[in-house]
Amino acid sequence: MKKIFLVAIASLLILAACNKEDFEDSYANPSKIATSSVEKQFTGFMVSNREYVVPSYWNYFVVLRTTVNRYTQAVGWVNSTAQYVPGAGLISNRWDNYYNFLAQYRELEKVYGDLSASDQEDRRIFMIAATIYLYDHTQKVVDLHGDIPFSKAGMLSFNGGDYEASLPEYDKAEDIYTTMLDDLKGFADELNTIEVPAGIQTGFSTQDIVNNGDLESWRMYCNSLRLRMLTRVSGTPAFQSRAQSEIGSILANASAYPIVTDNADNIQIEIHDLSTPVNATGFRTGLEDWNGNLAGKAMIDHMVTTNDPRLRVMFEPGANASGTFAGLDPMLQGSDQQQLADGGTISIYNRSTLSRNEYFPGVLINAGEVNLLIAEYYLKQGNDAFAKAAYNEALEQSVKQYYGFRSLSNDNVSGVVTPVSDAEILAYQNDANISWDNAASASEKLELIATQKWIHLNVVQSIEGWAEQRRLNLPNLTFLPDDSNPQQLPPARWLYATSESTYNTANYSQVRQSDNLMTPLFWDVN
Repeated sequence: MKKIFLVAIASLLILAACNKEDFEDSYANPSKIATSSVEKQFTGFMVSNREYVVPSYWNYFVVLRTTVNRYTQAVGWVNSTAQYVPGAGLISNRWDNYYNFLAQYRELEKVYGDLSASDQEDRRIFMIAATIYLYDHTQKVVDLHGDIPFSKAGMLSFNGGDYEASLPEYDKAEDIYTTMLDDLKGFADELNTIEVPAGIQTGFSTQDIVNNGDLESWRMYCNSLRLRMLTRVSGTPAFQSRAQSEIGSILANASAYPIVTDNADNIQIEIHDLSTPVNATGFRTGLEDWNGNLAGKAMIDHMVTTNDPRLRVMFEPGANASGTFAGLDPMLQGSDQQQLADGGTISIYNRSTLSRNEYFPGVLINAGEVNLLIAEYYLKQGNDAFAKAAYNEALEQSVKQYYGFRSLSNDNVSGVVTPVSDAEILAYQNDANISWDNAASASEKLELIATQKWIHLNVVQSIEGWAEQRRLNLPNLTFLPDDSNPQQLPPARWLYATSESTYNTANYSQVRQSDNLMTPLFWDVN
């Protein structure tokens, strides 16, 4: 496993091409050249965390397989000792990657800061887009750990290589959210009026691997990210009023604050050429190895009961299941589970749609997710009609998204999938078990929304799924306690990387007391 000294300050300014020869000539290591450019540093920054966006072996097999995918029962697994304790190695790897990514951003800030005022104005779009992308991934790291080094992290280059001066303080999670929400609101307004010179726009379109330079997509990304983050903190006293006001403003002003509500506008890194480092070829071993793609009982049971049209495109029956869908029961003893897993009767995630789909995109924000956030907001505002409309739209967009994933696939090992029809989607929306009108109370309707988030996010947006599961405590899942370990049930957060206590000792001491698996995040108030 790659180890990086003083990772908390991102002390090594990683090359902007992520150590891939294919990118080295175009995106040189800023620590080894006299000058860089905003354009190339921008792409190097975005590429540097690609394996935590586009499905990769390391992220799925090492990081997600034994942690968040299990904590939400997005997958089934064989119970074992210490199964609810995230490994120090996987934590350190993801921590390292984030701070290398942040160091790339700091170098972009430095290169941009060295420009003249007029050149900065011309290239302002690069800094706005980079910061939106940074905040998307910073939110995820905060949601895993809580307080993290942020405002003073990655500053080694700014500090002339002085390691001691660059040891970063920890920022409060609430303060990081506040900063991000403040900046994103400012960007949302700025993007409404920004003018990008034609020559700069051409370069931006070439260097932007997320939205291909489309300013409207960046507006949608910005406002959809605001909506997600505001919803995440909406239950806390400090953010409740702000969340209500700003979400209301976003939804009431579609022209000023557009959001992603249709799959055509989904924000994702698309795969165009499998010969480049930006591809999903590692998804197969990442998800499938060591039974990482087994279906969980709760999800399969729900989808079977409700005639969910996503079932056949998201999952496939076990090899010896005679076409019957079945998930692995988390309450069984490990020996019994292993026998079932080996027997081929447990369903797996559809290989042709997901793990063997080498063109599977790097999903960032999508219409199904956003519409469910909208439904939750209107439900809590007492606007039942708007909540219902958003909920039903979310179901439709989610179903179509998964069939859209399958249409990208270059694999057919799972067999032909019957296309979904509008009539089938309508029948699903009206199924008695999930119909909005059949829910008798606001709490029951919130459970409908949460359950659909759980199904929709599954292993595709695993970290978002775990955050929503902790925030809402829905759907209500049952786990077999691990009586052999002090951590008997899934944790409330991840620990910090071990490098923090070793190298950033003085600053780590300020958070040491809360560095345990059961200290909830500030937004986890249920």
